[in-house]
Amino acid sequence: MSVWSAVLLAACICVALKAFGYLIPARLLEAPRPARISDLLTVALLGALVAVQTLGAGQAVIVDARVPAVLVAAGLLWMRQSFLVVVVAAAAVAALLRFAGWAA
Repeated sequence: MSVWSAVLLAACICVALKAFGYLIPARLLEAPRPARISDLLTVALLGALVAVQTLGAGQAVIVDARVPAVLVAAGLLWMRQSFLVVVVAAAAVAALLRFAGWAA
């Protein structure tokens, strides 16, 4: 199978899934349980993405300046700081740690 065949197959599958989504009755999606599951699933997937991007490097787990930066960001988010403050503080922590030579 060539690359273009795989791309076309993936596009067809995506269109079919989207079309199938319109066939599901709205009352099934508006029930409390599916709504709660979709909310929790979104948070879990975002958390997994953050963990993989922070700790992953190929097949290895790497602990470097990103870990303290994410911990600082989590603490600031817990304290309900604005998103701009969280991003700038996390970037500053990572930059200072790398400048100091720790986990570069």
